[in-house]
Amino acid sequence: MSDYRQMWADLGLDLEAHDRLLEALPPTYHDVYLTQPHRPRGMEYFDFVVNEIHGLRIQELQQHKQQGGKVIGTFCVFVPEEIIRAAGGICIGLCSGLETGSGEVDKVLPRQVCPLIRSFMGFKLGKICPYFESCDLVVGETTCDGKKKAFELLADYIPVHVMETPQMKRERDYQFWREEIKEFAAKIEEITGQKITAASLKQCISDTNAKRRALLRLAGLRRHRPAPISGKDSLLIEQIAMYDDVARFTQQVNRLCDELEERVKAGTGVAPAKAPRLIVSGTPMAIPNWKVPHIIESTGAVIVAEEMCTGLRYFEGLVPEDASSLEEAYAGLARRYLNINCAVFTPNTDRTQRIMELVQEYQADGVIHVSLSFCDPYSIEANRVEKACRQAGIPLLKLETDYGQEDTEQLKTRVEAFLEILK
Repeated sequence: MSDYRQMWADLGLDLEAHDRLLEALPPTYHDVYLTQPHRPRGMEYFDFVVNEIHGLRIQELQQHKQQGGKVIGTFCVFVPEEIIRAAGGICIGLCSGLETGSGEVDKVLPRQVCPLIRSFMGFKLGKICPYFESCDLVVGETTCDGKKKAFELLADYIPVHVMETPQMKRERDYQFWREEIKEFAAKIEEITGQKITAASLKQCISDTNAKRRALLRLAGLRRHRPAPISGKDSLLIEQIAMYDDVARFTQQVNRLCDELEERVKAGTGVAPAKAPRLIVSGTPMAIPNWKVPHIIESTGAVIVAEEMCTGLRYFEGLVPEDASSLEEAYAGLARRYLNINCAVFTPNTDRTQRIMELVQEYQADGVIHVSLSFCDPYSIEANRVEKACRQAGIPLLKLETDYGQEDTEQLKTRVEAFLEILK
């Protein structure tokens, strides 16, 4: 990594705390990723991105800002990234996958709060995340009560715009969500000082769809037996998708897929063809939350799909590219984004049905449902997922965890026992 220390200092980071974070990440990454056997060569680009996670990409953001551009941070797949880029902004996913800044967080949040919420508050309050410090605006959404209230606190430290996410998918909810998207577009225009046009939005919809198609291509290749790529590597790519440059990322994913297609033809896999194939479902896993996937694949199984927001929910479903006006484009965005199967919705039968379909499509042997502690929507909805799996005769393991490592051995024992049942 180049010397970015002056850049970090200019951003106002707590350099001592930031140094500790950067010292901890490489050994973890090495153990989780770089020791994998039979790894595709195309993963070298994504390794480079993680190695430069607080370096080159942050430098690109600063150059964009120096040229008058704006950086918009998000936490959720409900936020239409197309709108941000159509107004000349850069959309980035924010740090929320590691416990940090607990001392500062405890002053404003109770301990019994989702680790993801405590994480993003810790990154901001502790001044450890250069992505946060690069943002001109953070976009929140009302996908759970904890985030909704945390965004009120976050607004004390950085400008925040909150999108009201409907809780149902009736026609009037689609109409409401379309108006929320239009209001969001107006806010982005205000922040960037640049008008969104039908042409600029159409181009950004096309570019984002190209990224989705590349990820869908990758997902399709994972249906093969033996799996040509590990679930950990696939998750990493899906995590990087949320903050890397869109065109560059799309090109690199397609290049990797070219290699994976050759692997499929040659019958080359990352695990034996008879290895248990699993679907992982539940709460999103932000960088560097790789604990559970690492445990699963270290026990001899292979993850073939992620029914998560850092997974299929992020890139399934394309936005229509033939809109002839802004109104038509906003309507298309509203339809696509409200079709995401988040646990915020009631009822949410589409999600359980999709899990059943994925088991068939990917020839999966079972499902592991992972909930973060105190994540009420997914922890409660795990009951519905369990019921649907039981009725379909699909083995299911429910796990609840946080960002700490204390429960690693316990989780490993439970996963090993689950795999014995599958075998």
